[in-house]
Amino acid sequence: MTSTPAPQPPISTLQSPVSRTTSLSLKLIVAFLIISLVGTVLLALIVGRTTASEFGAYVFTQEREALAAQLADYYRATGSWTGVARAFRGAMGGGQGPPAGAGAGSGMGGRMAGRLHNNYALAGVDGEVLLAGVGYLAGEQASADDLASGEPIEVDGRVVGTLLSSRNTLPFTEAGERFLERINRMLIIAAAGATIAALLLGIVLARTLTRPLRELTGATHAVARGDLGRQVAVRSRDELGQLAAAFNRMSRDLAYAEERRRQMTADIAHDLRTPISIIQGHAEALRDGVLPATPDSFQLIHEEALRLNRLVEDLRTLSRAETGELSLVSRPVALLPWLQRLVTAQQPQAQNLNVTLSLEVDDDVSEASVTMDPDRMAQVLNNLLDNALRHTPEGGEVTVRARRARAELHLLVQDTGPGIAAADLPHVFERFYRGDRARGRHAGGSGLGLAIARSIVEAHGGRIWAESEPGKGATFAVALRYTHRG
Repeated sequence: MTSTPAPQPPISTLQSPVSRTTSLSLKLIVAFLIISLVGTVLLALIVGRTTASEFGAYVFTQEREALAAQLADYYRATGSWTGVARAFRGAMGGGQGPPAGAGAGSGMGGRMAGRLHNNYALAGVDGEVLLAGVGYLAGEQASADDLASGEPIEVDGRVVGTLLSSRNTLPFTEAGERFLERINRMLIIAAAGATIAALLLGIVLARTLTRPLRELTGATHAVARGDLGRQVAVRSRDELGQLAAAFNRMSRDLAYAEERRRQMTADIAHDLRTPISIIQGHAEALRDGVLPATPDSFQLIHEEALRLNRLVEDLRTLSRAETGELSLVSRPVALLPWLQRLVTAQQPQAQNLNVTLSLEVDDDVSEASVTMDPDRMAQVLNNLLDNALRHTPEGGEVTVRARRARAELHLLVQDTGPGIAAADLPHVFERFYRGDRARGRHAGGSGLGLAIARSIVEAHGGRIWAESEPGKGATFAVALRYTHRG
């Protein structure tokens, strides 16, 4: 027992477009939020660390310059570094300050209390350490690198010593710590504000970006339900705008194709109904004895059967050509003899209609050979000639011309009929098109000849078009690749 496959859910039961676009909106919002959080946190950390570093360097520079200035004042007041160790002993952690009688030096030493510590040392002009610090003991010789990076102490334009330091930052004072705390607090507030702003902006951007997608999704579901002409608003020129424009074109094409399909179905039904009705009516009349079984009655039935067969064959040919299944047997064909045979074959019909049919071939293509399927292209030219002869009044002219246009060979069929309206020219190669009443079905065509001609020409890699002015006839042109001369 074979199992029956589970039926597919109808369109109405599929996941709603709102839920899909809501999920996309949420993903975009979360993405914006994560990006903003990462950016603001990194920025806050970088700014915080940079501020602390730069502020420490600034404090250190100010401190070192102040110490160097006060040491210069001491030297200026005493005239030497004698007693500098005793004057600043309290600053170095020993004794209770400078000795009595130190004068100006003792005053300055008091002001420097708490400033000199292990991060500083004083070296004389000869590089000998006078005040221990930064790893040096008093009396040691400072290295050239430390002396070069130290702060020179100048008195009256003369360097009298060097203030050595071990690093470019100092432990912050209480006021400095409070300053950095305020800076960090403001950074946290700014980061939180930036995150909130990014979240709100992300919501707006996500809804803006997904709005066209929501509209496209809704329109797609509408098209799936059969509303083939549904359009969406094109709100931009970016990729989403191009997608909306492409959808609108597709929707219009689908609606037009559906309209043409319905029209073609109606036309086919009409064209099939006429010969079938005639055949059926005459067959019933013959069966019931209403009409005599004469050769004329059978001839009429036979003609309608042939007409029905031609229509079916035209439909089959057109279907194969449009699906790419029409086989072509291409080979080099001498152009002039091929055209002469086609025109000669149409001469009896032209004479019966009292229409002059002529052939004109330019000298530069009179000996040319063209690679093509001669039978299929003969079908194209015969359709064009038959169309021109049927719509040219008595005494008119139909001319077949062959000429070269750059790398193309142009085959023209010109008539002196009533012409085609400008509004109908773009549609004359469509199946069963009836815009031009002068070239309608009553003239004997199936309405498929020009559509078949276009399909065969395009299968050859060529193109076909029509030119006309109402009242001045029409020209049908076929352009093929000009290959070589014979």
